[in-house]
Amino acid sequence: MARATARHILVATEAKCNELKTAIEGGADFAHIAKENSTCPSSRSGGDLGSFGPGQMVKEFDTVVFSAPLNTVQGPVKTQFGYHLLEVTSRQD
Repeated sequence: MARATARHILVATEAKCNELKTAIEGGADFAHIAKENSTCPSSRSGGDLGSFGPGQMVKEFDTVVFSAPLNTVQGPVKTQFGYHLLEVTSRQD
């Protein structure tokens, strides 16, 4: 069964999500940005979501996590929780 590890940043607006993505692409540390800005409890661990399989996260997450290239920031991804930046750190198919 497929497994992935990922980290994310959750914010309320698409504009804030894009601002943070630009900062990360400019060299800012993903984990630091997550700790300072994410509204998800995972922010305490730099946005780390640990390991999970298909269907364990919301559909929008699954679509990105199980198809996006590794170690590349994806997003904004809109879910019922808000706007996310996602980074897949490993995947086994």
